[in-house]
Amino acid sequence: MITRRELVACCDGLLQAPADLKDASRNGLQVEGTDSVHRVAFGVDASLALFQAAAAWDAQAIVVHHGLFWHDGWGRVVGPEAARLRMLLSGGMSLYASHIPLDCHPRLGNNAVIAERLGLSACEPFGTYGGIPIGCKGNLPEPLPLEALAERINTALQTSCRILPVGRHDPVLTLGVISGGGADLVSQCPAAGVQCLLTGEITHQAVHPALEAAVPVIAAGHYATEVWGLRALMADLQQRFAVECRFIDLPTGY
Repeated sequence: MITRRELVACCDGLLQAPADLKDASRNGLQVEGTDSVHRVAFGVDASLALFQAAAAWDAQAIVVHHGLFWHDGWGRVVGPEAARLRMLLSGGMSLYASHIPLDCHPRLGNNAVIAERLGLSACEPFGTYGGIPIGCKGNLPEPLPLEALAERINTALQTSCRILPVGRHDPVLTLGVISGGGADLVSQCPAAGVQCLLTGEITHQAVHPALEAAVPVIAAGHYATEVWGLRALMADLQQRFAVECRFIDLPTGY
């Protein structure tokens, strides 16, 4: 068992955001639950389904990547918003959210873990968003054609990739990694020497910048690229504290 304060202090310390970060998420403790924590659930999205599964497991705290509260805020708490809050408060469950800090962390971040799973070497920060680099770039163990690279990503991330095959189709050696909605940063690839961008999803707005940059994009799924930081954080907390942890997998298919 640990206290809520210990859990929050540990997460705050591990996931401390750079001072100049501009993040739409209200990172940190978003909903206060009971003082004592025996079980911590982890999930990507602060959804009613996640809260119900955590309550069924008798969790006292939930850690997510996409929280309930963002800087544009809720104008009112009705309908689905009320149902989510009611589930948290009635179960005495705390909610902790970490958005960009969990993307860009050099050890526990989504991008760092993906790079490690792909065996990238000579990794460096890459992809500026909100005033800081949030992704990374590195070299594959050997150059790979796009299709072979997508297959390697499928295996490493347990997903099914989609390819935007623009530009020259030379074998890829230097790969950029920006989880989730990072396709909008494809225009930054040429100056950084990135030959291909791995991200979560390809948006309409990213297609022409990718064509103009002549950089192919591999989309491995927004959800599939954003489970890894939470899993790494969960493993870290389990080593630090005598507390039960469980990742609740609720894939969206996107």
